[in-house]
Amino acid sequence: MRTERRNVKIISVAAGSQQNPYLLSEEEERTTLQKQQENKQRLRVPRRPPWKKTMTTAVLDRQEKDAFLEWRRGLAELQERDSFLLTPFERNIEVWRQLWRVLERSHLIVQIVDARNPLRFRCEDLEAYVQDVEGTEGEAGTGRGVRRSLLLINKADLLTARQRKLWADYFDAQGVQYAFFSAANAAALQEARKEAEAAAARAVEEAAAAAEAARAPGAGPNSDEEDSDDESVDEEDSSDEESDESDSRRGTFHPLGERSETEDPRTRVLSVLELEELFASCAPDLSAFTDSTGQHPTRLVIGLVGYPNVGKSSTINALLGEKKVSVSSTPGKTKHFQTIHLSPSLILCDCPGLVFPQFATTKADLVCDGVLPIDQLREHTGPIGLVVKRIPKQILEAIYGLSVRTRGVEEGGDGKITGSDLLVAYAIARGFMRAGQGNPDEARAARFILKDYVNAKVLYCHPPPGTTEADFNEETWEIALQRAIGKKRAPTTRVTKNADTFVAPTGAPETAPSAMQGNKSHRLDQNFFADNAPLSSRPNIEGVKGQGQEFSRGRIYPHQNTMSDNAVPLSGRRARIASVVAAAGNEVQSGKKHHKKMKRVKQRSGKGYDD
Repeated sequence: MRTERRNVKIISVAAGSQQNPYLLSEEEERTTLQKQQENKQRLRVPRRPPWKKTMTTAVLDRQEKDAFLEWRRGLAELQERDSFLLTPFERNIEVWRQLWRVLERSHLIVQIVDARNPLRFRCEDLEAYVQDVEGTEGEAGTGRGVRRSLLLINKADLLTARQRKLWADYFDAQGVQYAFFSAANAAALQEARKEAEAAAARAVEEAAAAAEAARAPGAGPNSDEEDSDDESVDEEDSSDEESDESDSRRGTFHPLGERSETEDPRTRVLSVLELEELFASCAPDLSAFTDSTGQHPTRLVIGLVGYPNVGKSSTINALLGEKKVSVSSTPGKTKHFQTIHLSPSLILCDCPGLVFPQFATTKADLVCDGVLPIDQLREHTGPIGLVVKRIPKQILEAIYGLSVRTRGVEEGGDGKITGSDLLVAYAIARGFMRAGQGNPDEARAARFILKDYVNAKVLYCHPPPGTTEADFNEETWEIALQRAIGKKRAPTTRVTKNADTFVAPTGAPETAPSAMQGNKSHRLDQNFFADNAPLSSRPNIEGVKGQGQEFSRGRIYPHQNTMSDNAVPLSGRRARIASVVAAAGNEVQSGKKHHKKMKRVKQRSGKGYDD
């Protein structure tokens, strides 16, 4: 405990600086990225050392542990000596052993990444490692370069066609084999098809029941006509099923304003059946592999690898939902790889979610990318600062229905939105208050906003190198504004006596303060120059009617510096009475009570009381 107390990091910030100490400036970020690019070759995936079938288990285990320890030393040198920030990569050798086995069993390695930031979740060294794995089972001396890899960009429905085209151009230039897919979109289409099939089945049952009732005695002469009607209903249902089936096969998501006719074939969001066909076309020839008996494999094994929460399990469920065959898997928990028989010719080999060693600029980037858990977050200003830096103010206001007020130069701000401005507005609109003084609970509000950011409610997509962020997300923000039209906005309220939380709506610019002036200065000017302002706060401007000498201090406060008839200074109540009498010409004004009658004293019998 004493060691933790002494582990203090001093952060120095220049006076008047608006830079968040937990984020990098533009100059620092540019230098950090350049340094990371120069040391990119030092980031490696732990390799399994060469092995032979004649080796004993103890010798192989010792070689693997020694190689893994050497790999850990290299990453520790990057972190401690060179001060690089790395992702919280997996440090358990047992999890990496699962990856080794998946690579050795699989013929095609599919690396699944998030479409919002593909380069964050893509491990380039893993693609190189796939080529280093030898033979059918990874045994040394059996030949390298027989396996192939595929980059599957999941959650592609969050990208527009133009954004997918820019990423396609980048990966084509890099020589990477890729494909766009949306597991959530495929699952929604499958669910809609199942509901349509269930509705069609219910319609058929109802038609059969009606036909049975029509054939009953006493049904009437129109029973044949009803039978013909039932047959037409069946034909319509079958045609509906065919159309639903064709829709499910086409199933791609097109955001607002897109048309499939002008879509680039490279940027097409594949359906489940198209993805299976792509697996078969990208896979290597199985004749290049031989098992322990010397025979060629008859089933294609697809290895699925990726970070946690990139949609690996959703992709598997989407692939399974399209098949009508039974599914079997090898026993084991999620910490071990699973073999799933998708079809008689295709097997999925699911690897546990792995966090690969990657360079990072700040911990705030890791939180926004979903690598670090939000519920265990202790410092929220950095991630929220990134959110308000990436998402324009009008987009945040449109999504949450807020009117965020910013601070001007006179209040210590620069007129731009800050993380605290957004958190205070969100907390008050949702009623998040701390116990005690009742201040807005910014930490709780930050967790909700960050979860919305990770879950793509607040959508931001990272551009490929060479493209600006604003140009890449322009169309996405236009779609967000269109979807927020007519959204109810939060009411105007106050945090404290002198600090407004929400500004007036954009339709009343005359009441909205200037971004450079500041809220406090604006309210002070309004109160000072208002027509109904009290006399004590009005300005004394010469040459202006109603604000000259007639409103001088002597006339406003006539009771000050008042003298009695014998030149004795008066103060307090006597001075005010004297000023009123002097102003009224020594006459008591009517309608005001300036004199009180003598109090009637209760008379008692007896002597000793004065009259």
